[in-house]
Amino acid sequence: MLPTPPSGFHEPTMYIVRPGEDPWDDAELREVREGLIETAHELRAEIAVSENGIADLLRDSGEGAGDDQADTGTKNFEREHEMSLTNNARGMLLQSEKALRRLADGTYGACESCGSAIGKARLQAFPRATLCVTCKQREERR
Repeated sequence: MLPTPPSGFHEPTMYIVRPGEDPWDDAELREVREGLIETAHELRAEIAVSENGIADLLRDSGEGAGDDQADTGTKNFEREHEMSLTNNARGMLLQSEKALRRLADGTYGACESCGSAIGKARLQAFPRATLCVTCKQREERR
């Protein structure tokens, strides 16, 4: 693994692309990196708000006087829904951070399963992708 360059990504020619795709250039890599950083920042803020909301829901979850079963069920649903959204945001944050590490260590664009190019167009559409289309389809069939 190479040291992280000051820009957060290596020379564009280091990142593999599929046959027929143009090589990455500095502007494209910078755009991907900045987008991942912005997404990570937004997700951290979303997680913080959600965690506060969950804390409020947990604090209010004690069965109070006058709560019927429907009120209790609604509170439980809201709490579980908020927890699910928070867990989803945490997963996306981890994926974004992993993509940033792959940019920094020079492995961005290579499929984690087979080592082939993920595809520049796929990464521009979904910068957190870690698998090529073939490996992703194989994973989803399982």
